[in-house]
Amino acid sequence: MSTFERIHLVVLDSVGIGASPDAKNFANAGVPDGASDTLGHISKAVGLDVPHMAEIGLVNIPRLQALQTVPQNDQPTGYATKPEEVSLGKDTMTGHWEIMGLNITEPFDTFRNGFPEDIITKIEAFSGRKVTREANKPYSGTAVNEDCGPRQMETGALIIYTSADPVLQIAAHEDIIPLDELYRICEYALSITLERPALLGRNIARPYVGEPGNFTRTANRHDYAVSPFAPTVLDKLNEAGIDTYAVGKINDILNGAGINHDMGHNKSNMHGVDTLIKTLNLAEFKRGFSFTNLVDFDALYGHRRDPQG
Repeated sequence: MSTFERIHLVVLDSVGIGASPDAKNFANAGVPDGASDTLGHISKAVGLDVPHMAEIGLVNIPRLQALQTVPQNDQPTGYATKPEEVSLGKDTMTGHWEIMGLNITEPFDTFRNGFPEDIITKIEAFSGRKVTREANKPYSGTAVNEDCGPRQMETGALIIYTSADPVLQIAAHEDIIPLDELYRICEYALSITLERPALLGRNIARPYVGEPGNFTRTANRHDYAVSPFAPTVLDKLNEAGIDTYAVGKINDILNGAGINHDMGHNKSNMHGVDTLIKTLNLAEFKRGFSFTNLVDFDALYGHRRDPQG
């Protein structure tokens, strides 16, 4: 049996390969069952040109074979398959925790009609700022900025919204609500969403800059997550004295559990890859595990269903 001194896991956030059997159990506004197929849509819309991944064996997965747009590799250098999640949920926390060996048998809570008024009023009382009620619903992050950002610039009101996932997001213009204030409000929001009927996986700070009609999110996003409900592979590696490195939002997703080297947030996918390469080249990293998340596929393109992007 072969052994490896180092193993590196990279999650291409949102780059999926077709719906799982339980897709119908989850709401994706305006999206018919089975429509979430990132690689399939890219292949059909613009062509899928990934020679290195093809060499490893990506296109040997039956889903891509059926598209007949990418030639199959008769001698792949690696293994490729399409796994199915067993946990109950489809959110970031559930997926990443399961990858690390933790099966979630009870899903987090979601709010298809927005958060209850008592949560909103508690955040208002803590922050001393009003909350824009029109934003309190499942919303596109860029759309909510365009729709509610001008009012925030005038009044300082918080923009709180959700998605199909169990997450509370707070958007704040950096010139209106300073980052340290935004982070403090998000930490408080997490503290009041740790129990049902409002058990959320994450609260996310979503800072942005710019002027109406030209708002841009910044790299100062910060995720505040609940801790895994039980030990994961990372915990076991850490307890055994083995190095564990987190690149991107991984440290946030695991709330630091089992991670003994946090390499920081990614400013972009390419910055994340550069950070991973830097990690690989660390002289002290001779044995261990690295876990990287590249979020731009999701944040910039996936939520907008933009295969060209």
